[in-house]
Amino acid sequence: MRILMISDVYFPRVNGVSTSIQTFRRCLHDAGHRTVLIAPQYPQVSGNADERDVVRVPSRYVPRDPEDRMMRAGAIRALKEQLAQEKFDVVHIQTPFIAHYLGLELARHLNLPAIETYHTYFEEYLYHYVPFLPRALMRFAARRFTVKQCSALDGLVVPSTAMRSALEAYGVSCPMRIIPTGIETAALNGGDGARFREQLGIAPARPTMVHVGRVAHEKNIDFLFRMLMRLRKVVPDALLIVAGEGPALEHCKRVVRESGLENNVRFVGYLARDSALLDCYRAGDLFVFASKTETQGLVLLEAMALGVPVVSTAYMGTIDILQPQQGARIAPDDEQGFADLVANLLEDAAERNRMSTAARAYASTWSAPAMAERLVELYGEVAKQKSAVRGPQSAARGTQSETLA
Repeated sequence: MRILMISDVYFPRVNGVSTSIQTFRRCLHDAGHRTVLIAPQYPQVSGNADERDVVRVPSRYVPRDPEDRMMRAGAIRALKEQLAQEKFDVVHIQTPFIAHYLGLELARHLNLPAIETYHTYFEEYLYHYVPFLPRALMRFAARRFTVKQCSALDGLVVPSTAMRSALEAYGVSCPMRIIPTGIETAALNGGDGARFREQLGIAPARPTMVHVGRVAHEKNIDFLFRMLMRLRKVVPDALLIVAGEGPALEHCKRVVRESGLENNVRFVGYLARDSALLDCYRAGDLFVFASKTETQGLVLLEAMALGVPVVSTAYMGTIDILQPQQGARIAPDDEQGFADLVANLLEDAAERNRMSTAARAYASTWSAPAMAERLVELYGEVAKQKSAVRGPQSAARGTQSETLA
């Protein structure tokens, strides 16, 4: 198949959406399909992305969000005739901003079905970035925004059961399919935790936890700092490594200083995914996580694939990963209960070893190629329906709902 993807974000912007797009594209290409991705041009050089069949579009600065870029609509529209020559089968929209509206416009122009992946749980996201408006108002706006956008789609990809349930509660009626991103287990081998510790001057036996992800307010990293304050009462030399960068980095550093945690927290910034990041994961006795907004939580699976036991609260997309508690433990959503669980595991090397073995085995069941096969099945269904149904849009939408739901 030939798939036209469009996204408001991609590498060198590091986040879960970029990782998901890259993972699916690699698997689709390996299976003999072709994808072309329309994505923003960034000021910095894209050093870690596979640029094969990536069309970079001129973009501009986004107010209040220096990491992201806004693609220029005119530059995307100028691609219409060029794209028409490619004879795509489906348009796959990855994000709900410029990419959503221009993706739908391209789909109409090319007479193709449009599906979208719902990557971000906006209800628990927007108020962090528009704090001067009431949270209830932002939640209402996020829900209505989502319902309106989804009504224009031929299909919606959601990464977890909890996300589908939330969207159904909003009133989203377009057909939804649960297709997690999955992980490329072949790329998650090796890693040298001892080397990483030595480079950072961390003693080999020091009790160490790792958190990997965008350093953003919605990741609930402050919770981990409060948990650490309780943990160090029983494990005084406990260390938390925070890998990643983002808009909350200075805030997090300030919280650490004001809490007197400078000796218990190390910020290490962005790390190369194929080398230093693997070492960082492996440097942890445990991987800890407390986000309530994840639509999936790929970092949990990455840690588990590398044999690092996980301790995390379970919300939204992380529930599907954590519920079997194979190589992971679901922690209470209170700092003391979380700290107690971490303390017990840090003191029990035998249990961590058992969890490590279970984690590797469990992560292997979340194969990215298998998830890509499911996505291809969805592409084929919506493409077939688009070819068969040439009536009014509303009639087409009804047929799709009956077939895909």
